[in-house]
Amino acid sequence: MITIFSLCPTDSEESTNSEYGSPYLATYHVTSQFVLLFMKVFRCSYVVTSKFCSHVHSCVFKEIVQQLIDNSTTFKDKTEFAQEKYIKKKKKKYESDITILKPSTRLLAMMYHGREPGKICHLRYDTLAQILTLGNIHAGSKIIVFETCAGLVLGSVMERMGGYGSVIQMYPGGGPTRAGMESFGFPSHFHETLHEFPLCKVNALLAGTLDLSEKDADSQATGSGNGRSESSQETSGVSEEKNTEPQSMEVSVDPQEEMRRAERERLREQRAREKKVKMEEKRKKLASAAALLEGRNADGLVIASRFHPCPVLMGLLKFVAPSRPFVVYCQYREPLIECYTKLREQGGAISLRLTDSWLRHYQVLPNRTHPVLLMSGGGGYLLSGTTVAADAAKARNQHKSEEPVAKRLKLDKISSSCDSSA
Repeated sequence: MITIFSLCPTDSEESTNSEYGSPYLATYHVTSQFVLLFMKVFRCSYVVTSKFCSHVHSCVFKEIVQQLIDNSTTFKDKTEFAQEKYIKKKKKKYESDITILKPSTRLLAMMYHGREPGKICHLRYDTLAQILTLGNIHAGSKIIVFETCAGLVLGSVMERMGGYGSVIQMYPGGGPTRAGMESFGFPSHFHETLHEFPLCKVNALLAGTLDLSEKDADSQATGSGNGRSESSQETSGVSEEKNTEPQSMEVSVDPQEEMRRAERERLREQRAREKKVKMEEKRKKLASAAALLEGRNADGLVIASRFHPCPVLMGLLKFVAPSRPFVVYCQYREPLIECYTKLREQGGAISLRLTDSWLRHYQVLPNRTHPVLLMSGGGGYLLSGTTVAADAAKARNQHKSEEPVAKRLKLDKISSSCDSSA
């Protein structure tokens, strides 16, 4: 017997799963034939092989536990809590279940943080929730995302937007990383809202010198170079054929060799066409992302990367419209302090806040409620704020340097009274 949780329960078999707090999950008891069919249809043998394939044809779980209790010499001497703990331990070892859950931000964030926190810059799930809240992520907005968290933050933003709006992913290096985003299993119309733009071309876009045909020129140069090399190869091949012409008169040409040569030529031309199509698609994606950024009217900015956030923040804030939120995540506090100081000096942002999230898990059991001994030490730091127009920020700074209006009027009245008395 194997217990399987399904996302589509019947009315008579509905139950709750206390571990995930999901009342819509249902429990079904099935036989080994259903397990084999389930493994074949959903291709999940890697999930179930090591766990319960050795127990599929064994006796029922209750009989196993009862036999273990009968064979234990110290079970009767244990306390009530110890006996319950012993039964739970054996249940976890011998009972097998499969929990089928739809991927979500909470589940993926908990999975990454529990198993591979280094891939997501030790971003904790409660900190990720604060990022989505402080960034005001909602449907129909235009959000700029720069992250090196395996695509987890990008997928969370896209899930919150629900397939409406635009998401512009800024990426370093040769291409974006989207392993975490692909784990969400978004439909095709979600991917239509996603755009990508390389971080190395931000300065050219800000200066207005971005050349969208640069890659085509490079590809044409490489193509012409390849053409010259191919032509040289052809000429050398012709010369070789001329040199070997007397021998070819005596020896007949192998038809299989001619077929292999033609096949190689066909594959080479096919690869060249595919490369040209990919370059054209990449150029179109770059042009669409540049068109979205040129308006400089983004509704929000989210940064969560392993790089120093200060230069990235100062460069990308220029694409955000006034009165829009931005949030920056960093595992350490010192880089965000530098960003905070730079923003205060330069202006263009108000309501700056540097916060640290703290999370504690509690074990809640009858007569045994206490904090969990092993927990996360820190969830990283967040710098959030709101953008303002640069002209308004300069005027505000100049107004601070001048004297207040009331004080200036009072001085004018005193000087006028002195002149009249004189």
